[in-house]
Amino acid sequence: MISKNRIRFIKSLEQKKNRQQVQLFIIEGEKMVLEAIQWIPEQLVSVYYTSDFFLNSIDEGYDLELISELELKSISTLKTPNKALAVCKYLPSKSIVSPFSIVLDGVQDPGNLGTILRMADWFGISHVYCSKDTVDCYNSKVLQATMGAIFRVSVTYIDLDDFFTENNKPVYGALLNGNNLFTTQFENEGIILLGNEGSGIRESNLKYIDQSITIPKFGHAESLNVATAGAIILGSVYRGI
Repeated sequence: MISKNRIRFIKSLEQKKNRQQVQLFIIEGEKMVLEAIQWIPEQLVSVYYTSDFFLNSIDEGYDLELISELELKSISTLKTPNKALAVCKYLPSKSIVSPFSIVLDGVQDPGNLGTILRMADWFGISHVYCSKDTVDCYNSKVLQATMGAIFRVSVTYIDLDDFFTENNKPVYGALLNGNNLFTTQFENEGIILLGNEGSGIRESNLKYIDQSITIPKFGHAESLNVATAGAIILGSVYRGI
């Protein structure tokens, strides 16, 4: 039986300040927990699961605890908990860097960040760099939206001035008044810079852009969701590969 102190501790990880203090986060749902067991078993601390959860492998490096559905509900952030919840250590940065990386300037919506990480995983992008005011990647809504991509794509929060000063790759910035994406010739490596949902790339970072790009509009919509725009841009970047 899971103790009240343990319930209290797990629930405390819903708050960013508590996660940062102990460098732990929670993941939920059968798919996410199974992906964690597959991809990051060394980062797992505890796995809490109900009797209908299928454990396809067991690693002695973390605790396993069978709990009731009522107990799972007591520690879950979801309205409808799904078979398992795990406590994980913060994820280390990957040593292998892909030719292209994504930089996010102030993205605030958890669903957008999660979708961008999932998109990065699809295109084989190993790193997403975030300004320090970008939404926390260990936010529960972000994690759910990644569909497991968080385990394969490194997320690093950085000072953008420092990052761009040290960067020697071409920077392609998504702007409303940029050059036509579909006629842009991309180099073999680079940085894709995406801005905030409402205000775009902040003015102080415009100077780091080597080539501005825009998705040409043929209809009447005012704007595109940043995650959708990112997917279209990456599709064009990788079209010749």
